[in-house]
Amino acid sequence: MKHVALLLLLLPPLAAEKKVIFPPGAKTIGPYSPGILAGDFLYVSGQGARNASGGMGNTPEESVRQCFENVKSVVTAAGLTMEHLVYLQIYLTPSVDYEVFNKVWGEYFTKNPPARATLGVYRIPTDTPVEMNAVAVRDLRMKKPIVPASYPKSMNLSPAVEAGGRIYISGFLGRDVVTGKIPDSPAAQVNLSFNRIKEVLDTAGLDFRHLVFVNPYLTRNMPARVMNEEYAKRFEFGNTPARATIEVAFLPHGANIEFTGVAVRDLSQRRAVRPKNMKPSPTASPCVFAGDTFYCSAKSGFIPGPHGGIYADNVEDQVRQTMRNLLDGLEEAGLDFSHVVAGNVYLDNLEEFTKMNAVYGLYFPPNAPPARTTISPKAPVERKRAANGQYPQLEEISIVAVR
Repeated sequence: MKHVALLLLLLPPLAAEKKVIFPPGAKTIGPYSPGILAGDFLYVSGQGARNASGGMGNTPEESVRQCFENVKSVVTAAGLTMEHLVYLQIYLTPSVDYEVFNKVWGEYFTKNPPARATLGVYRIPTDTPVEMNAVAVRDLRMKKPIVPASYPKSMNLSPAVEAGGRIYISGFLGRDVVTGKIPDSPAAQVNLSFNRIKEVLDTAGLDFRHLVFVNPYLTRNMPARVMNEEYAKRFEFGNTPARATIEVAFLPHGANIEFTGVAVRDLSQRRAVRPKNMKPSPTASPCVFAGDTFYCSAKSGFIPGPHGGIYADNVEDQVRQTMRNLLDGLEEAGLDFSHVVAGNVYLDNLEEFTKMNAVYGLYFPPNAPPARTTISPKAPVERKRAANGQYPQLEEISIVAVR
């Protein structure tokens, strides 16, 4: 019996069950699935405000409501309910007021609400004014809200939600949640946001070591250098979370920084993975395991190594290099693109959406591509080659894979 037990320990873990969720009548505009059910979690692609016939509501409120209904259709097709949702990312364009969105949110989550991060973006595919993606847990008994004692009782979302040993943390702005004040100093704004996350982690009995993935969202008024300096102080060099740092058009309440992310309860389930061609970093690990789930930092079309950088002058070639960079992380962990269950594509110019899709789709099984969200987070950059030959970044992609 001892020999059998030892053999079982040495065997590789079983692959998570993976199932494409495609609601009746649903249509996709690219190589992605509306939903992927993998293990204990459902990953829902970014859903816009268009109905099954392609029309949109006449008001922002109607658009937000249709967006929720589209998420609900995927969740329902998976045999779950909206209460099974544990985390949503909300993308608003300037035409949708934050308070209007909040009003509709309250209609759908009257109890046990999920965590969420909300950000303002420049443009969304098909020019929908709002988009949202989501993660749901298969077994509702696994869902547990985490609410610090000081958190305002009037808030209709969960500061964090634990599900299956994973903690999904809401977006925390560099803004005082009680007074509404935004500190004058960018560093103070970063620290305020981090302190709010620390309070959530403390409540859960965790600390910053448990984080496996972080999204820093910042506006042009937040110097990236300042954010990175403050960020690096909280993590062990070379063992930081995976990260996707995205400059966005705006943030709620005029904030300039927002942090959101995922933590794992059991530190023995956390393992950073770094391909040999990437040096250790004070701000981001290329990829991090949380049990069987693999979170990879956003990659762009840069050539790694000495004298590296982005040299391709078109979105197709940049996507090809990005996928190569993502594959480096997957292969280092013994995975490949067939293990990917969700991804985010940040595209500089949505006029190149079709070009991006043509390359992106080559890397995934045509019958089971991952869930995906695509946005243009800020206005397109000026396309001009620098003196050293490098070209502006035209796209960036982050992924989640399941072993």
